Amino acid sequence: MKDLLGAFRAHLAQTGPTPIALDIVHAEGCHLTARDGRRYLDLVAGLAVNNTGHRHPRVVQAIKDQCDRYLHVIPYGEFVQAPQVLYAERLASLLPPQLNCTYFVNSGTEAIEAAVKLAKRITGRTRLLGCRRSYHGSTHGSLSLTDNEAKKYRNRPLLPDVAHITFNAAGDLALITDEAACVVVEPIQGDSGVRLPDPGWMQALRERCMEVGALLVLDEVQTGFGRTGTLFAFERFGVVPDILVLGKALGGGLPMGAFVSSQAHMALLTHDPVLGHITTFGGHPLPCAAGLAALEVLLDEGLVANAAHMGALFKQLLVHPRIAEVRGEGLMLAVDLGDADLVQHVVKACLDRGVLGFWFLSCPTAFRIAPPLCITEEQVREACSAVCDALR
Repeated sequence: MKDLLGAFRAHLAQTGPTPIALDIVHAEGCHLTARDGRRYLDLVAGLAVNNTGHRHPRVVQAIKDQCDRYLHVIPYGEFVQAPQVLYAERLASLLPPQLNCTYFVNSGTEAIEAAVKLAKRITGRTRLLGCRRSYHGSTHGSLSLTDNEAKKYRNRPLLPDVAHITFNAAGDLALITDEAACVVVEPIQGDSGVRLPDPGWMQALRERCMEVGALLVLDEVQTGFGRTGTLFAFERFGVVPDILVLGKALGGGLPMGAFVSSQAHMALLTHDPVLGHITTFGGHPLPCAAGLAALEVLLDEGLVANAAHMGALFKQLLVHPRIAEVRGEGLMLAVDLGDADLVQHVVKACLDRGVLGFWFLSCPTAFRIAPPLCITEEQVREACSAVCDALR
């Protein structure tokens, strides 16, 4: 067998000095299998991508069926392609009436970039607001809205006219003025260690944006598609965004992002100039077919309710003197140990026990639990046993 690890280190650009470097040869349901035959219970799900589990038969069949028809035929927006149309129509049927038009792109961060462009076009304003401790992606515009200086300082200058308000702080809502094009918010902050806002703050944020004419952009790249125990996280707060940003689980395991707004808003991208946003591979028929199949699986198999139930079970079982807090909703959880070194020890010890976990870049004292939404009670108990054993 070729030295894949050596080639991995020699020829693939690396994202950090110590990658996990598991050599995965198969994935199914909630498990990954390495080349040496060892199986791992996956508590990461590709970072909230594989919500229906790895290689769900219906998703795989949808991909195979689409491969037999056609792959890329033309850049987005020119041809009628059934996978795009059917997926956009299905999303509209599940979203509030004002979120009736979807623009498919390649990733969550591109969707953020495009949503910000749309907000500027709608309002004629340039000022952008994000939240403290946020994360929206690594491209320049998304990074400008992200509040993590460790990620940003090597990349300046970033976008001008960007400011940040404190997440869940009522007093900071006054900083949203009639100069703002939009406020970009995660309804539940992810990379900061899974932070939930008060419902009243989310509602006041919605009202403040309406009062000053700023658009509310909700980043549901990580929270969408059942992850938090509702189909979309904004549902639990009783608010509706002007622009909804999607990614990760959107493509059913294949790369895709989207931004969703009203037909009237989206029409502004078609003229003055034409091609107000353009993408070659956005809405590729393969991830559209996979994403639609995964969405139907999510609904047909009750995986949204399962996420809520299994998340509650994780909270019930993860009790240990070294666990300071378990935060989150559904299967978007952070286990805070209050000690970054202990987090690294637990993640490694769990891996040695056949359980794959992962940490937060912006909250080093916690590790994440974000498994496929099809995880079973038996698997939850296995995972919690591994964590508690590691803490002993």
